[in-house]
Amino acid sequence: MNNRHVLIGAILLGCIQLTGCGGSGDAEDTVTPTPEPITYPEYTDMTASGGATTTYDAGNSGHGFSTPSINLTATELALHMEGDKFFETSFTTAPNAEHPELDGLGPVFNNTNCNACHQRDGRNSTPQVSAGQTRVKLGSEAGIFLRISQAANEVCIKGDVSNDYCAPIPVPDFGGQLFHRGVLQARPDWQQNQFIGQADVYLSYETKTVAYPDGSQVLLKKPLFAVENPYDAPGETKQSANLTSNLLQDDVLMGWRNGMPVFGLGLLEAIAETDILQHLDENDANNDGISARANYVFDAVKAQAGDVYPVSLGRFGWKANTPSVRMQSLGALRGDIGITNPLFPDESIKGSALHDAYLTRTSFVDTGEDENGAPEVGAQFSDAVVFYAETLAVPARRNVTQPQVREGARLFTKLNCTGCHVPSFTTKTSGEIGGRAMSESLKGQKIYPFTDLLLHDMGEGLADGRPDFLASGNEWRTRPLWGIGLTQTVNPQAGFLHDGRAATLEEAILWHGGEAEKSQNVFMALSKNEREQVIAFLMSL
Repeated sequence: MNNRHVLIGAILLGCIQLTGCGGSGDAEDTVTPTPEPITYPEYTDMTASGGATTTYDAGNSGHGFSTPSINLTATELALHMEGDKFFETSFTTAPNAEHPELDGLGPVFNNTNCNACHQRDGRNSTPQVSAGQTRVKLGSEAGIFLRISQAANEVCIKGDVSNDYCAPIPVPDFGGQLFHRGVLQARPDWQQNQFIGQADVYLSYETKTVAYPDGSQVLLKKPLFAVENPYDAPGETKQSANLTSNLLQDDVLMGWRNGMPVFGLGLLEAIAETDILQHLDENDANNDGISARANYVFDAVKAQAGDVYPVSLGRFGWKANTPSVRMQSLGALRGDIGITNPLFPDESIKGSALHDAYLTRTSFVDTGEDENGAPEVGAQFSDAVVFYAETLAVPARRNVTQPQVREGARLFTKLNCTGCHVPSFTTKTSGEIGGRAMSESLKGQKIYPFTDLLLHDMGEGLADGRPDFLASGNEWRTRPLWGIGLTQTVNPQAGFLHDGRAATLEEAILWHGGEAEKSQNVFMALSKNEREQVIAFLMSL
């Protein structure tokens, strides 16, 4: 072939590649669009959810939430293990001559030990209604209870001593929590109602079906409660004529509360308040439909220390109504179990007609204090059980390299779930938690709890209508998501949300409304495979 033929061939090949060498003006150039690059959020490959405290031994263990933080000193580990023993200690009716260190239960209570509501340091079992029955009576196995309060005449805006810092108004002669169990002679009518507390509580369910655009359906259930047989009017129910019980009046508000997981709590308390408040958006300035608010609550630790304004940012509890692990733990010890302690030295029902009559009837053998005026448990027990809750390890993430999990992480951000479930924080490097020196194990940790610890209106579907300090009846604190994929490995009977209504993570998402409704709607519009990817990501946490 001569050089001329080579040159002509090269020109023709170049023209073909350029689609119309020189062009005639009649044909449009064909441009292949560059595909948009797929980006994954920073947390996609993360495994150490709790920073250096993370345990990689949880795996598929039923004790996946019960491992001490792996960076504790030997002295701290010994204190943690002592707290573990106390966490599972069951208390008895006073007096107990053989084991006086165990007495003091009640006289009314919800459970006899911490583990009963936080089974294996996770969630409690969801009560089940037996076949052929319409409801179940709460008994010794129940890890759920009712918060109660009187409706206020107006919304509390700022707490001070004159309005009890916006705390819920106790129900006269009942208080702020309904105790369905009691010691033998807890009630005046104890011979007819042995081991019954302030009232009987029954749980039932109503259901509804939610349909996806693709035609698939999910059955959702919602727990309902009925309170009957109150001690101040035995036998009365809400349907009784001429109601006389303080508990059954129309202005009494009630809301279910489930026990929460207790791992990683010290890390959450070690987040600097300023870092949490950076996520405030009360007036939705960025127009994303999410308006995060802070709850400022009474702080018993500050009050005991003589602080003139004992109020702190709420971080714990379903409505962020507790500021510290210490107050949360010792408040539950006194409230749920009826065990007085250095932070809460008085019985929760002290001064009520029920308590006064009980003391008289039992010759004052169970006053909530010993012969020296000390509470039923002392500083050693209290400090150990608090430290235990502060230093339980966060389980590591699993399956992070699986394509379904990685795509789920990307969709989690795309759905703006991170608008409330903020992925990460770094804990502070100095300071106290709960009024005590903070363990070195908690300091300076990059953690991934997936929460902002703030309040959000979650819509009428989840509302209980009961305000709690500054939280409205529609608002709930964003639940941390770390470890959530192991929930039913630790306890196969556990449910999700504040009342355990959701049997699966999918059901929990479908209950999201209010500020989360936009994200929920986008989730519902995903394909079945994409929805499964979101769930796969959550299960990896």
